[in-house]
Amino acid sequence: MRAMWSGSISFGLVNIPVKLYSGAQSNSLDLDMLRKSDLCPIKYLRVCKFDNKEVPYEEIVKGYEYSDGEYIVLTDKDFENASLEKTHLIDIVDFIEEKEIDTRYFEKPYYLEPDKSGPKAYALLREALKRSGKVGVAYYVLRNRGSLGIVRPLGDLLVLNQIRYAEEVRDAAELKLPGDEQVKEQEVALALTLIDQLTTKFDPGKYKDQYIDDLKRMIEEKAQGRQPVAAKAPPPPKVADMMALLKESLKQKRKEAA
Repeated sequence: MRAMWSGSISFGLVNIPVKLYSGAQSNSLDLDMLRKSDLCPIKYLRVCKFDNKEVPYEEIVKGYEYSDGEYIVLTDKDFENASLEKTHLIDIVDFIEEKEIDTRYFEKPYYLEPDKSGPKAYALLREALKRSGKVGVAYYVLRNRGSLGIVRPLGDLLVLNQIRYAEEVRDAAELKLPGDEQVKEQEVALALTLIDQLTTKFDPGKYKDQYIDDLKRMIEEKAQGRQPVAAKAPPPPKVADMMALLKESLKQKRKEAA
C-alpha cells in the first residue's frame, strides 16, 4: 500500500508520528463513455465558459468567488498555510464510548501505521484504548478539507474512521413514519422467532456484490456474441396478511435447515 498522508497523532502532550493509508477500495466496474454510432471513446475537455477555448491543466487554478464575479485564487501552499499545524496532525480532543456514535455518522476507514520513531507511543495508545474500551475523537485535515474522525484499535492496528459532522446528517423529522400501534403482538413474536433463526456471527467475507458478478457475466455473454437472457423483475409488492407471510418464512427456513 502507498501512504497518502504523513503526520502525527496527538493526545495530551504525546505525539505519535504516523502514516495514513486508505482502508477501503471501490469494487465498481470501470465503464467508458462512447459515441453510440461508432463506439468512439468520449474525451472530456476543460474549457473556459466565456470563450469556449480549451484550458491546459497546468493553467488551471482554484478560486473562491468572494463577491459576484470576483475570485480569490488559492494555491496549494495557501491550503497548507491556513492551519499549518492541523494539516500534519490528527488531534484527539475527546475520548468516548464508540456505541454512543449513531451509525449515520460513519463515513470512511483509514489505516494508521507508526513511523520510524513512533512504534512505542503507537503501542501505548493502542493498548490504552483497548483497556479503556474508548475511542478518540479527532480533528484532522486531508485533501484540503477539515475532517472529523475516531481513532480506535483493531487487533494490532489503529484505525481512523472518518465521521460526518452533525450538520452533514439530515434530520428525518419530516418523514411520515408508522407508530407501534400498526403491529400486533403475535406478529412481533413471529418476527422475533424468524430473526432468531436467521441470526449468525458476522463474517464480512460472506457477503459479495452479486450485481457486479451478474453484470460481468452479461458482458462476457455479449462479448461472445450471445444475447443475455434478461432476469425477470419481481412482482410488485402486495398488501398481505403479515402473519401468513411470517409463518411461510419460518416454514421455508425450517426446510432449508432440514
